[in-house]
Amino acid sequence: MDTTGHSSATSDGTATGSALTVVGILGAGKVGTVLARLALGAGYEVLISGSGDPEKIALITQFLAPGAQPVTSREAAERADLVILALPLGKQASIPAHALEGKLVLDAMNYWWETDGILEEFSSPAASTSEFVQEQLPGATVVKAFNHMGYHDLEDLAGRPAPRAAIAIAGPEEALPPVARFVDALGFDPLPIGPLTEGVRLQPYTEAFGSKGDAAELAAIVERFPETERGQEVLAALGARV
Repeated sequence: MDTTGHSSATSDGTATGSALTVVGILGAGKVGTVLARLALGAGYEVLISGSGDPEKIALITQFLAPGAQPVTSREAAERADLVILALPLGKQASIPAHALEGKLVLDAMNYWWETDGILEEFSSPAASTSEFVQEQLPGATVVKAFNHMGYHDLEDLAGRPAPRAAIAIAGPEEALPPVARFVDALGFDPLPIGPLTEGVRLQPYTEAFGSKGDAAELAAIVERFPETERGQEVLAALGARV
């Protein structure tokens, strides 16, 4: 597991050589609008979608993310270079999977039975929600990011003087450099922790969930996951599943 807190990218910040300039955010709730404001502040063009007609979120966008363009989920997916999933996980079926083929997708979602309902596929400690999202979006490259910090902290801690707050990212090695650059642009230190399977260390009920620490503090938390009560529950459940 890589917890160095740094990731090398190409000169324009991507793994493929094409710059990320347009960010699409699926979800116009608290997390989505905070990330929209941060991305706008970092100079990105931002497209944001809610459920259905973009007119439904026009006022929300105007007041909470001025400068972001309200569009349909499909348009956000098709036009964006990088897409952030910031909607309730229970609404994942509404994600336009076909439009996300070939796209870099950041999964900022979490499973909350209070809002999502009780979903059997996520009820086990072994459930890796970002791996589930990747299975639903086979043509996209999914990276887990921004899920472990609350929306208030995302806004309050962005751009904090050194040591900056850290955001952990988990996903395919080739996708981590452009994501790390994006996280850095939004005002956080990126902390690559390994492949998408490691995302279970960032889910609700883990010690990392809610972390506001810097890269060194967050790295230590992630590293000791197997020693924690939740970590042992997750590892035991994974062993039973295997």
